[in-house]
Amino acid sequence: MKRRILLVDDEVAVLLTLKAVLEISGFEVDTAASAREGKHQLRTQQFDMVITDMRMESDAAGAEVIEAARSASYMPAVALLTAFPLADEDWQSMGADKMLVKPMQTRVLLQQIDKLFESHEARQRNGVPATAKAPEGKQAPPKKSVPKKLPRAASAGRKVLKKKAAAKRVPRKTAAKKAVRAGAKRAAKSSVKRTATKKKMRKK
Repeated sequence: MKRRILLVDDEVAVLLTLKAVLEISGFEVDTAASAREGKHQLRTQQFDMVITDMRMESDAAGAEVIEAARSASYMPAVALLTAFPLADEDWQSMGADKMLVKPMQTRVLLQQIDKLFESHEARQRNGVPATAKAPEGKQAPPKKSVPKKLPRAASAGRKVLKKKAAAKRVPRKTAAKKAVRAGAKRAAKSSVKRTATKKKMRKK
């Protein structure tokens, strides 16, 4: 069964050219030369895709066609065709699935339409609403790093090593005091010995 496309554009030359290109590629194509006519066809017929120009009888004409397509119960894929590219957030906020910039090479146009059909049908199979957009570049929040706890044995071993190292490191002041005390003791002993020797000599 052929896929059915509705083309909405107030430029007759563009409308007829696109119609011929799409029909040669195997699509069934209906046309509308205004937003009003396009909205009427959306209410009275069913389409697999709607491709609408942005600016027609008014600057908001394309947005009106997109809104009508989104309101249709059969949920067609929607592409915005424009010679004045918009920011992604602008055409996406209108409800369009894709923005097609004219003029466009026939090969590129057909590739874009095929990709749009594929993504639209995939969303329908998965039960995702046509207006829903898959988040792009969204990443899971980074996991909080939890410090690893050392096993009890390893922790105890570290404590012992720290105590031994601390014991080996004697403060300089303490070492100096010990040296003074040791020198004082040696001096005292030698003094006692000299006194004892003098006494012995006197007795003799």
